[in-house]
Amino acid sequence: MEGLSGAALIDAKEYPSRSVGEPPDGKVLRGSHDGFIEAVVPNMAMLRRRIRDPHLTMEGLKVGQRTHSDVALCYLDDRVDHALLDELRHKLQNIQANSLTMAQESVAEAIRPKQWYNPFPKVRYTERPDTAAACVMEGSIILMVDNSAAVMILPTTFFDFTQEANDFYFPPLVGTYLRVLRVTVFLISLLITPAWYLMVSSPGRLPSWLDFLSSPEPAALSLLSQLLVVEFLIDVLKLASLNTPDTLSNSFSMLGALILGDFAVQAGWLGPEVLVYMAFVSVAGFAQPSYELGYAFKLLRVALLLLTAAFDVWGFCLGFVGILVLLATTKPLVGHGYLYPLIPFNGKALRRLLVREPINRDNT
Repeated sequence: MEGLSGAALIDAKEYPSRSVGEPPDGKVLRGSHDGFIEAVVPNMAMLRRRIRDPHLTMEGLKVGQRTHSDVALCYLDDRVDHALLDELRHKLQNIQANSLTMAQESVAEAIRPKQWYNPFPKVRYTERPDTAAACVMEGSIILMVDNSAAVMILPTTFFDFTQEANDFYFPPLVGTYLRVLRVTVFLISLLITPAWYLMVSSPGRLPSWLDFLSSPEPAALSLLSQLLVVEFLIDVLKLASLNTPDTLSNSFSMLGALILGDFAVQAGWLGPEVLVYMAFVSVAGFAQPSYELGYAFKLLRVALLLLTAAFDVWGFCLGFVGILVLLATTKPLVGHGYLYPLIPFNGKALRRLLVREPINRDNT
């Protein structure tokens, strides 16, 4: 350039990538329909398009001793918690791994606390640029990993999973109703089958107005076996549907419904009540956006069911207390705590997570 003593080197190489399209999860009725792709630079551009603030910082890192994969930290330098940012940056710089084969999951497993027995997810993912932009505006850190369309939102707490993009594309009252409904149904899905088994396992335990729950139809399998078999069969159907060609998906759905529904009841293997409760549990699992949290609740539901079958009422109470203890001792990747803003308590932050507030100057 005229008048300069040196030259400017600009990295202009491009890699093959798919076009921007709506992500398969987190779909909305209204709002934007673009989603992140597997390249970091276009993802940063979609975030920059929504936040045209000079404080928006994109910090690039190289992770992986062999692959040197691109990782980007995105945050607002005037709103982010710099102590958390330094902690996260230190963890990323000290990852001892040859490659990030599974992209963001490899990063999460390399820096997460060593709690293999804890099923609760330690990080929240999104493929929606509008969700990522809203989290950045609130002071969160977005971690982008090359070759992944999902970005990580940090820090992550348990109550963050109560929010979904649809809550904010509807009026505040409707968004609050959807949020309360989602949380209520999801909590019921954790307890419904163990509680029902506890109530019907001993005659005379239910009051007279609930007698219709205490008489499941007899079947070849015991009630506990029926519940466990259907739990596992639902997961088998999910795995099979992932590998089923689109042209055969309708036939597969019909076959699965016949086998698990009408044929199983007519053959006397399963009772219709079991299918009703497990259908509710299956539908409730899709009512919230995190697959990881859904499988965490599934494993805990099965463990609670086994404890209830083994120790009756004491087993149910012990299992419920154990779930609360496991939740309270979950260690996040970075942040104040997994149960923040409940522990430590922050009433204003907790209200904003549970109630959809109208948009104001400070609310994103």
